[in-house]
Amino acid sequence: MSAFKLLRSSRLHTCVVFCLAIVGYSSKQPTTQEQKQQGQVQPAQTQPAQTQPAQTQPAQNQPAQNQQMPNQQVEDQQGLNQDEEVQMGQEVFNELKAKGEIIESSPLYDQLKPIADAITQAAQPHYNHPFKFYLVHETQPNAFATPGGNVYVVDSLLYFVKNKEQLAGTLCHEVSHTIHHDTVVLMEKQEKIEKREIGAAVLLGPTRAHLLAIALIGKLHSLGYSRDVESRADLTGSDVCAQARYNPWGLVWLFQDFKSANPNEIPQLLSDHPDDDNRVDALEHHFRRNPAVFGEFNPDPKSGTPIAVPKDAPEVFSH
Repeated sequence: MSAFKLLRSSRLHTCVVFCLAIVGYSSKQPTTQEQKQQGQVQPAQTQPAQTQPAQTQPAQNQPAQNQQMPNQQVEDQQGLNQDEEVQMGQEVFNELKAKGEIIESSPLYDQLKPIADAITQAAQPHYNHPFKFYLVHETQPNAFATPGGNVYVVDSLLYFVKNKEQLAGTLCHEVSHTIHHDTVVLMEKQEKIEKREIGAAVLLGPTRAHLLAIALIGKLHSLGYSRDVESRADLTGSDVCAQARYNPWGLVWLFQDFKSANPNEIPQLLSDHPDDDNRVDALEHHFRRNPAVFGEFNPDPKSGTPIAVPKDAPEVFSH
């Protein structure tokens, strides 16, 4: 997936204009009411704004021995602190809500919530802020995670995947980017590259988290992670899937389906690099090296659990 490119002059102009627009509220200290702004998206009964651990799917397996989950205390000492990550995530949430993309309630949450609950239970010990899953409306199947714990699932992704295991694999991949702070690292690199060009905006008052959020909003669909970063998210994602009791082979099946899919329908989050065979090989090697964790899972795609998504499911958007 190619990185989002803009001309140098237009990038400076856009950043300065955007920063001017947010100066009015960026200087305020968050009040208790503001801190609860995300909670204002009141879901239908099937969609809590914050997913709760699923009690019926215990996380029994441990991470594979050669793919240890990151140490939270060590990673928190690097880059943005956790409060700044939440601030970045809130900026993105506000932008998506202002654009009318966040789905407040829909029968689609009936399919998403149980999977999100199980993944949350498995992944939450490795990240200091609660994971929250939101449906958003866009045309191309996709999912993306932002700093602070929010995971956004495009409604059309639920129609693209063939089974629950493919959906779980996709979400575990995205959660892993958050666990590894991949988006923060990428945005910090971008900040260094464009430091001179955003210098004028810095003088206007926004914090570093605000500036990184501005950059992130413009790159949500073209983050351009490196091959190594994507591969690490695949492997950690498979560990999370195993802990959540979803077959980790679902991600492999999804890659294999890419070969026969319409290029315009391939989820962007998993098509950043065209050489999917290497990612499949890495996953299969990971499974073979850790039979105690992955040996119980069936590699046959026919063993997948069909996902029942109502056609043209109604959606109520948050405003």
